[in-house]
Amino acid sequence: LALIEETGSLGKAAKRMGMSYMKAWSLVQTMKPLVLMSRGGQSGGGAQLTATGRKALALYQKMERDCFRASESSWKKLQQLLQS
Repeated sequence: LALIEETGSLGKAAKRMGMSYMKAWSLVQTMKPLVLMSRGGQSGGGAQLTATGRKALALYQKMERDCFRASESSWKKLQQLLQS
């Protein structure tokens, strides 16, 4: 979702992730309320997040940050253990 938002293109987002367009398209089909696709033409197609998609992305990114903060102490301990 973040790369679709950044690039405005499902194809470009898929390429940046090292994923085929068809794989990305099939994943987006499971999240239809989050992504608005426009068909190609002379100016090309595009993809953008819906308002719900932007909210879902923001919530997911907050969850990532919260998880990182919650596990930061344990992560540092694991790194120290592996370095000793």
